[in-house]
Amino acid sequence: MLTHLISGTLAGWSIIIAVGPQNALVLRQGIRREHLGVVLTICILADALLIGAGTVGIGAIVLLAPWALEILRWLGVAYLLWYAWGSLRSAREASGLTADTHQRSLKSIIATTLALTFLNPGVYLDTVVMLGNLANQQGPGGALPFTLGAMFGSLTWFLGIGYGARGLSRYLARPRVWQVLDILIAVVLVILALRLAFG
Repeated sequence: MLTHLISGTLAGWSIIIAVGPQNALVLRQGIRREHLGVVLTICILADALLIGAGTVGIGAIVLLAPWALEILRWLGVAYLLWYAWGSLRSAREASGLTADTHQRSLKSIIATTLALTFLNPGVYLDTVVMLGNLANQQGPGGALPFTLGAMFGSLTWFLGIGYGARGLSRYLARPRVWQVLDILIAVVLVILALRLAFG
């Protein structure tokens, strides 16, 4: 059981440690100290839900509906580009670059987190299909501890980058740092959108 648990944790880390819009959002909200608990809760619960769904066989259903993934793909491209544009606009507004000003509403943060989580086709292919398949290949009694391990990996990763970024916020309060961060996030999002569109 312990072996399956560790394997699940490592697999969970390997899937979510890629730089993506969801991780970028967690880092940004962690640095800004803005609704971080809500963002982390949504990300962790969504990952647990998707990992569990994959284990009980939803991954197979996803593979049988390529049209659904195609719709999600283009919705994801549009949203990534829109979010990148927002990051570039934020980089131009010096008044919005400190942790205590120009805060976004809780409703806006919730909507953004949900969209970046569920409009990303990669989350269905990686979290649902890949982790679900790995869990079901663990043999009798291995799927549950593997799944719990993957969920634990997600939990520790999001808490780590969220509160780790928050701990560094006092060193990252300069407007220039925020401008660079927003520009880098925008570049990453555009690259991800292009890969999603043409990959």
